[in-house]
Amino acid sequence: MKATRLAVTATVSALALLVAACGGAAEEPTATGPGYPVTVTNCGAEVTFRSAPERVVLLKSAAVPYLHALGVLDRVTARAGQYPKEYYDAETLAALDRIPLLTDKIDTSGHLQISKEVVISQEPDLVLGEVDSLSRDSLSAVGIPLLEEPAMCPNSTGTPSFDDIYRQLETYGRVFGREAEAATAVDALRDRMTTIQAAAGTASGRTAAVLYPTVGGGTTYAYGSTSMAHPQLAAAGFRNVFGDTSERVFEVTVEELLGRNPDVLILLHSDGDPAAVEQALTGLPGAEKLNAVRDGAVMTQLFNFTEPPTPLSIDGLERIVQRFGTDS
Repeated sequence: MKATRLAVTATVSALALLVAACGGAAEEPTATGPGYPVTVTNCGAEVTFRSAPERVVLLKSAAVPYLHALGVLDRVTARAGQYPKEYYDAETLAALDRIPLLTDKIDTSGHLQISKEVVISQEPDLVLGEVDSLSRDSLSAVGIPLLEEPAMCPNSTGTPSFDDIYRQLETYGRVFGREAEAATAVDALRDRMTTIQAAAGTASGRTAAVLYPTVGGGTTYAYGSTSMAHPQLAAAGFRNVFGDTSERVFEVTVEELLGRNPDVLILLHSDGDPAAVEQALTGLPGAEKLNAVRDGAVMTQLFNFTEPPTPLSIDGLERIVQRFGTDS
């Protein structure tokens, strides 16, 4: 532990010397372009940018579709975590492949394992995604701003919607000085939503639940009204059987699932074999009695196709509608 503290101190000191050599860390830099400084509120904190970020470190994948839409993915100089290929088109994948990967190690609960010194050594002017080992405060102490997706902010209690996606795209547009590109991207997303909802038609009366099973045995989680799963199901024409629960995500038993007995099940997972994810739910004692399991109305999809609200949530909605939208 002492050695780790010394390493962090040395890294922070080196960064401070580097900043001082460029003109002094005590003075705020002047704006380097029109439209700056820009201040945005993120997770209750005000984050100010004196110029457009040029050295971005990604600690979560959620921001990728936003950055791609704005044409600033080339500003990312390092990334960490997992970036499943199913999320991206060929152009985005090629751009990601050019970005050095610091680590993709995650723990059993899906949390990224990375040290402070590794991130700080990249000398970023923006970090996207907060992780347990690297908080906003620890980065702020060395002058590095952090932005998290609003729905993933600690103690977030807001009810998400597809409008959150448009607002977040506009926020990134302000941060990177790409307001015009953001407006164009928002219009394109709104047009996509119109097309998808036309395909979904009116509410079908069917019920659904979004779950996160634990592969290999363990807890099954369900998503309530403060998760992006809730508006996603509504847009697809379903009623969320856990829509009366205000928690974003919570443990659920097979008995409770049987009591609510949804017609459709959407199973989320972070990586791995979708068949194993489905088996983690359908193999539970009593699960064979569920309407969705009996009727084969079970669909697996990667986590970011639902949560947090990003353009990938619209992709996920489209997938759900394509699978179930024409069912009677």
